[in-house]
Amino acid sequence: MSAMQREMDVAKRAKVIEWLKTEVVDHVSRLFKALWEGSTTRVTDSLASLIVSSYILGRRLGVSYRDMDDSILEKLRKHKQEGHQLEDWYQDISALEEHMHKR
Repeated sequence: MSAMQREMDVAKRAKVIEWLKTEVVDHVSRLFKALWEGSTTRVTDSLASLIVSSYILGRRLGVSYRDMDDSILEKLRKHKQEGHQLEDWYQDISALEEHMHKR
């Protein structure tokens, strides 16, 4: 690969990362609008898009999907240990952790 090709590849990767960052922000915006409208379908779609974009952004930044899953599970374990309010009130942390282990 020539020096020019490497520079083009670096520029392309940087552009993709910037684009993915704007996608994340766009999905958050769409989520907020869906919440305002009260549309369960749009909320679900926006959350799914946000998760997908986050995983792909992570991959483009050198974080494997497996590492992302492991990091999420570790964060859930930490929240449970620290007595996170959502765990205390609704057991959301345990439910998500169980869901991720079943996948």
